[in-house]
Amino acid sequence: MAIPLLEYAPSTQNSRVSGYEVGGDEQSRIFSTDNLLSSGQVGDLIEAAYRQVFFHAFAADREKFLESQLRSGQITVRDFIRGLCLSNTFTNSFYNLNSNYKFVTHCIQKVLGRDVYNEAEKIAWSIVIATKGRAGFINDLLNSNEYLENFGDNIVPFQRRRVLPSGASELPFNIQSPRYDAYYRRKLGFPKASWQAAVRGYTPQDKTPKAGSPDLFKSMAASLGKIGNMPQTISPYNIDYNNLVPRR
Repeated sequence: MAIPLLEYAPSTQNSRVSGYEVGGDEQSRIFSTDNLLSSGQVGDLIEAAYRQVFFHAFAADREKFLESQLRSGQITVRDFIRGLCLSNTFTNSFYNLNSNYKFVTHCIQKVLGRDVYNEAEKIAWSIVIATKGRAGFINDLLNSNEYLENFGDNIVPFQRRRVLPSGASELPFNIQSPRYDAYYRRKLGFPKASWQAAVRGYTPQDKTPKAGSPDLFKSMAASLGKIGNMPQTISPYNIDYNNLVPRR
């Protein structure tokens, strides 16, 4: 018997607040099969789906069979997103290289288009992964009311955010959440710096002191070492003041 999803309290986020600003370049572009008229527009929609799930898809990462089904209308955009989330590329790049908590964060950001509310939500969905498996977790996200209300069957998920009056907006999820978790970065042992020689220092050309600069005099004076008058060793008691003072 599967454990039901634990309850968690949603927190206030930009994705939960309706935006009333004028549309512009900062707003996410919506790709939907409802308004596609040409094969080129379908290609743009497929590329948007790859960017949303993979951030970048190489030639070896593309799912040609799913693309063909989507172009022919055999599957919906939601089914295409499901196929990408269950693909070998997503499994090897995100699921196998992160903890369940980090994987939950990745999937909520990419599938639901928002950031996780709190740790309670991470724990709740991690239990779903442990009981239903990765495929059951992805299916629950795609079948959730939140996904259906915001994207339905025909819209490619996007980062739901609004532009604030100050002009600031949330960072893209691919910048907020790197692919590798800190645990696996330590486990895999990277990044590593391999130096063949000691780095003594580097001064940019525009920072190099020119002729007449005080920095050059400072280094020259330091290179001379300790020079100056040697301390006197004559005692005042050994001086004959009466004979040395001239007579007047």
